[in-house]
Amino acid sequence: MAGHFEATPGGGAAVALDEVEIAILRSLAVQLLELIGPGDEPAAGEDPLAALFAEGPSEPPTDPALARLFPEAYGDGDDELRAASSEFRRFTENDLRTRKREDALVVVRTLDGLTPAGDGAAVLTLTPDECRNWLGSLNDLRLTIGTRLEVSDEDEGEEGSLYRLPDSDPRKPMVMAYLWLGALQETLVETLMP
Repeated sequence: MAGHFEATPGGGAAVALDEVEIAILRSLAVQLLELIGPGDEPAAGEDPLAALFAEGPSEPPTDPALARLFPEAYGDGDDELRAASSEFRRFTENDLRTRKREDALVVVRTLDGLTPAGDGAAVLTLTPDECRNWLGSLNDLRLTIGTRLEVSDEDEGEEGSLYRLPDSDPRKPMVMAYLWLGALQETLVETLMP
């Protein structure tokens, strides 16, 4: 189980993590929460149903990582497609941000609930719902890190340049985190496959 998820009875998954892995995952999830930003909670006395009809932004984010997490619905086409993307974003981005926040919060909370043993290791056991939250958050983390690293399709795979970075390259720690998150994500997907 060390380093990869395994299926548990009832449709969940479990993985053994050491203290360093727990700290890295938690730190990355918190940074993702900071990047996504706080949610818009209804003010005291405000109608909670009004939040359901609140409009979001109509312009794509300027931060490349946020633009990757919240992409244009219809690409960068003509004026008509840009207007349709803008309208789609206005009514969907707030919900998407909420879901991404909820996924990252589940990661933080499940990690906070761990009690490492004397050797510093702990087994993280997830319910089926928590597995889905983790999958979403692992994907968001990889998209964010990959965008910051400017990863392309050619960089990945066994022959890709990500695997050949010298230890002196300042990107090496984030590349290692990116690849590790990918391995975690892959094994979690495999455990959930019928």
